[in-house]
Amino acid sequence: MRGGDKMDIKIRNVTKKIKDAIVLDRVNMELKSGTVYGLQGKNGSGKTMLLRLLCGFILPSEGEVEINGKVLGKEISFPENTGVLIENPAFLDYFTGYDNLKILSEIRNKMTEKEIEEILEKVGLDPNNKRKYRKYSLGMKQRLGIACAFMEKPDLILLDEPTNALDPEGIECLHRLVEEAKERKALIILACHDAEELHQMADVVIQMERGRVMGG
Repeated sequence: MRGGDKMDIKIRNVTKKIKDAIVLDRVNMELKSGTVYGLQGKNGSGKTMLLRLLCGFILPSEGEVEINGKVLGKEISFPENTGVLIENPAFLDYFTGYDNLKILSEIRNKMTEKEIEEILEKVGLDPNNKRKYRKYSLGMKQRLGIACAFMEKPDLILLDEPTNALDPEGIECLHRLVEEAKERKALIILACHDAEELHQMADVVIQMERGRVMGG
């Protein structure tokens, strides 16, 4: 899939246990392309675990996740054409932001050098900046992580606390990227502790508590 193909996710009666703890508890959801879903809840409510589940980083103890008719962990190991920012961004310390994205883009060879420059500019980073990643501020690291999640125009975008360390200008850049992705019919799921920002970006807000979906 590339840029705007239909994305359909069904989560059926999913429970995830880690040791003796239930981190996701009988979750049922249906998610459609062209929609921004916001996950709201306290720390430990299961938001990050749900995002990890959707990209195949963890598998259900019970139930299943079906993406475009294929069961995650059985028929596919990772959803095709997905952009992910979960927890802290991690890149190669001794390379520039541009070089880090260039290396990643070579895995699929779907990005031109101009497109890499454009996504960096969209998050407010200078593609010609020679500063190495290890010398980036927290805000710059977050912007690069966001650029990585949105590059290649993925059909599924998973964002965990994307506003962390961002100044108002960075948050505005994020809003524009989310809106652009929605317009090309991507499916976006984001967890954000800032309720006001979450409600501004999301079409549907899903409340989570103790691993359960309480409403949306």
